[in-house]
Amino acid sequence: MAGFLLAEGALLECMMGLAPSPLNVLPINGVVADFMPVANIMDHIPFLNIVPFGMCKSPANPAVAAIIASSLGAVTQGPCIPMTVAPWLPGDPTLIIGEFPSVDLSSKAICNWGGVISVAGFTGQFAIMDA
Repeated sequence: MAGFLLAEGALLECMMGLAPSPLNVLPINGVVADFMPVANIMDHIPFLNIVPFGMCKSPANPAVAAIIASSLGAVTQGPCIPMTVAPWLPGDPTLIIGEFPSVDLSSKAICNWGGVISVAGFTGQFAIMDA
């Protein structure tokens, strides 16, 4: 199967965020693609792997809720605070990286504040192909 894995620098977007942000992957699993560490489903840690997406528009985000309350209910935005406590889903079980399935273009991370995080375009690497 030819496909794209997510590697360090992959561009992510959140449906509740206003700006894309890069995926951070620590070089601890020993797998690289185009000289960049490749992600597995456990690379979902807020502020370590998944950094803020600028401002957030989800009223479930406590920072946004506080701003809405202080503005007497006016719909507004607040700082993005990623809260991705669950692994990326679905992972690719056919390619194990550091004991866990790899993350590819179909994978999503779910933020507790209502956002769905996906790949915005650049995956951080080029194509991998079957031999």
